[in-house]
Order: sequence, then structure tokens, then C-alpha cells
Amino acid sequence: MNEFEIDKLEVRRAFSKAAASYDASAVLQREVCTRMLERLDYVKLQPNRILDVGSGTGWGTRQLAHRYPVAQIVALDIALGMLKAGRGRLSWWQKLFGGATQLQLCADVEALPLSLQSFEMVWSNLTVQWCNDLPATFAEIQRILKVDGLLMFSTFGPDTLKELRMAFNGVDGYNHINRFADMHDIGDMLLAAGFAEPVMDMEFITLTYDDVKSVMQDLRSIGAHNATVGRSPGMMGKAKWASILQNYESLRRNGKLPATFEVIYGHAWKVPPKYTPDGKTIIQTPFKL
Repeated sequence: MNEFEIDKLEVRRAFSKAAASYDASAVLQREVCTRMLERLDYVKLQPNRILDVGSGTGWGTRQLAHRYPVAQIVALDIALGMLKAGRGRLSWWQKLFGGATQLQLCADVEALPLSLQSFEMVWSNLTVQWCNDLPATFAEIQRILKVDGLLMFSTFGPDTLKELRMAFNGVDGYNHINRFADMHDIGDMLLAAGFAEPVMDMEFITLTYDDVKSVMQDLRSIGAHNATVGRSPGMMGKAKWASILQNYESLRRNGKLPATFEVIYGHAWKVPPKYTPDGKTIIQTPFKL
């Protein structure tokens, strides 16, 4: 058993449960989405169809609709509760601003029920960290993208929630924080999936809190709690929780507790396949010394 494997049923349940509280707590998600949208200022592509992978309650989908008013946008999320919450927000948004045609699809990005080469853009804000097989996920996205189509995404890197990871260290033998892929490894995965010249960069965003309970509550409010199969099956005892609090308190600075997020941004293009003189497809692979 892979103890870090994501329990997709738990992910679906947690995000559906958090749908009502998500928008009030998703400060980081909106900020990262805004920074991704700014990067589109340098992209000349005018897509006819866009897939928003991990659309949640649809805040990012609505921003895309405003930017690309003639496009058809498909909002995809694994959690039906998130899509239902977004449906109500969509109706008033379209009444006020009009914009692109928007559809909803409840599905898992690791097994897209979509046709070959059916989108010019795939957009994904802080979602692919919930995938068990990231190389296969990028291959799926590459499959449904048209040639010259764009993948733009963000995800979390290994130093995400490093303070919380330190606080839980040695408390018990269970997983308490999801495992996240390194930026350079993600770039290699994109190349292996057939994308051209992926552009990757990273930044740290640190939120501050008054206490540890507030950190945990924020994560619960957006559904982003530990969903690995190696998580603890029951409630944590008072002694263990006291140890966690003490560990985290040692990180307090200027009266606040930090929660660091390593945010990785990436974009890559699908290009026409290249062939050898005898007609065999050339597969691009990352170069290793």
C-alpha cells in the first residue's frame, strides 16, 4: 500500500462538505488564481473552448468567462457539492455580466470523459496536487488539448505547510500532510507527456494566524485536509494535540503563527508530433546528467 495515495472518495466528500464555507475561506486560492490570470496578459491565444479543472465554486471560471466572453467554458470538479454551489453563483453572474457559455461536469481529471483534442485551453488552479498519478494526468490533459493548445496550472510544492509538518513530526506514525511534487519533476512530467518547452516558476506565500486551531479551521473550511490512505483513522488524543501545539508555538514570530505555501506555476503548449524518417513518433524526454 502507498501510504501517500490520495483517497479520492475522501477528497470528494471533504470538498462537497466544504462547499458552503469555501468562498469565505479561499483567500489563498483566489490570490493564486488572480496571479495566474495576470499571466494570461502575455498569451495571445483566444480559445473557443476552455476546460477549468478543479473549478470549485466557480470563482476562477467566472473570471475566465469575463476574459473570454465568446468561449465555451466547462467547469470540471470531482466534488458535486462544489459544482452545485457554483451553479447559483453562475446565474447571477451571467445576468450581471453576460459572458461565455458555461457548462459543468463532475469528473476526475485523472480519467477525463472528454473527446480527443476538444479544447484549446486547459486551466487548473491548485488542483493537480490531489492526483495520484501526475504523469498520467498530464497525458490525459495533453490528449484532450488541440494542437497549439495551452495548459496553464498552479499546484503546491514540497515545502507547503512545512510548519504544520514540523509540528506533527514524531507525534505518531500516521501521515498528517499530503505529499507534493517538486517543480523540476513536474517539468519533466510535462515533457514526457508530450508538451513543449514547459515554463515553471515558484514562489512562497505565507499566511499568518493567531493560533493553530485557526490554521486547521481554514484548511477544513476549504476541504483541504489530509486525504492520504495513511492518515490516522480516529480522533487525536489530548496529549498528542498538546505536543503539536507546543511544537507549532515554537515558530511564533511577532505574535503570529506562519503557514507557508510553496506555490508552483506552470504552462506548456501542445505541439504537432515529430516523426523519424521511417514514420515513428519522436517522444520528448527530459535530459538527465
